Amino acid sequence: MVILKILVINAGSSSLKYQLFDTEQHLVLAKGVCERIGIDGGHIKHTPTGKPAMEEDNAMATHADAIRRVIELLTSTVISSMHEIDAVGHRVLHGGAEFSGSVLVNDDVKAAIRRCFPLGPLHNPANLTGILACEEAMGNIPQVAVFDTAFHQTMPDYAYMYAIPYEYYEKYKIRRYGFHGTSHRYVSAKAAEFLGKDPSELKIITCHLGNGSSICAVDGGKCVDTSMGLTPLEGLPMGTRSGVLDPAILETVMKNENITDISDMLNILNKKSGVLGISGISSDFRDLIAAKQDGNERAALALKCFTYSIKKYIGAYAAAMGGVDAVVFTAGVGENNATLRAEAVEGLEFMGIAIDEAKNNTRGTVDVTANGAKVRTLVIPTDEEFVIASDTEEIVRAL
Repeated sequence: MVILKILVINAGSSSLKYQLFDTEQHLVLAKGVCERIGIDGGHIKHTPTGKPAMEEDNAMATHADAIRRVIELLTSTVISSMHEIDAVGHRVLHGGAEFSGSVLVNDDVKAAIRRCFPLGPLHNPANLTGILACEEAMGNIPQVAVFDTAFHQTMPDYAYMYAIPYEYYEKYKIRRYGFHGTSHRYVSAKAAEFLGKDPSELKIITCHLGNGSSICAVDGGKCVDTSMGLTPLEGLPMGTRSGVLDPAILETVMKNENITDISDMLNILNKKSGVLGISGISSDFRDLIAAKQDGNERAALALKCFTYSIKKYIGAYAAAMGGVDAVVFTAGVGENNATLRAEAVEGLEFMGIAIDEAKNNTRGTVDVTANGAKVRTLVIPTDEEFVIASDTEEIVRAL
């Protein structure tokens, strides 16, 4: 079966992002987002490649309504019929320990995604909703689930275990899972390609830096450690997430703030912490840099906490792998913010890591390594949607 067009879906609780790929020509035909699904004020932005964006207010009661409208927009702008769509690929946040790769969706896979609801309560229900909505709107079209956690399933047990009673791992599968797996997988492979080497020859540290951030140690093409944990809350301080902290902080804050529901405390750690919490200004790194330039000390502190944490993970993962050949920066902040890249590796010259200032002030796929540095530092734009489309094509072609 020759797959020509793949619809990639990333469903949130009240949103749905999409891209339509022509895999034969390696083109994105259209992309868009449906917002405020099931909420007053529904809105859709649809952008066919090479044409002006189309925006409309549209009340969408369910994700199936959103999918039907997306199909209408696609068939009126870039394809002639829904039947031109050969398959749908879905981003699914959490696959637990059950999936080490992408899979064709069937009843067993849907049940497994549902079993992971406790591990990904903010995302997995929405991801499954997207799958069910496509079933309702598009019938028996093949669907593929691509898991954020899958790439990290190669971690050894000593890297993914938490030092808590082992019975909690046995009963509830509490362990490190990691996220942004499609991004880390993509840029580590691209880094090997860029360096002209087989992935099996390289030790690479990939830094996916954005509003959500994670770092991954990739040894021989396989993940051996990563900064996010059971949930995406662990690791670096992010836009609004706290990152790693002393668990006793929860008790202290809850007692002093008269917080009685742990869900309220977790909401603070997920939505009100990170660089937003430290700065009190914004979760957007561009806002923080502007505020720092205006002399705002808390904005400067938030940025320093962020880059200091990146630096520590780079050092730790180089130690874990027994060396490092390349450090890769990717995602919104990693790809576009030269200042934060430079600060994240400042002082790592003893490890052979140094960035050239002139090279660093460019965008796209670029080698920013300073002359004489032994470790290559690369900037590689990520493309998670392309990975989802490619996996979907490969699986469905094999049917």
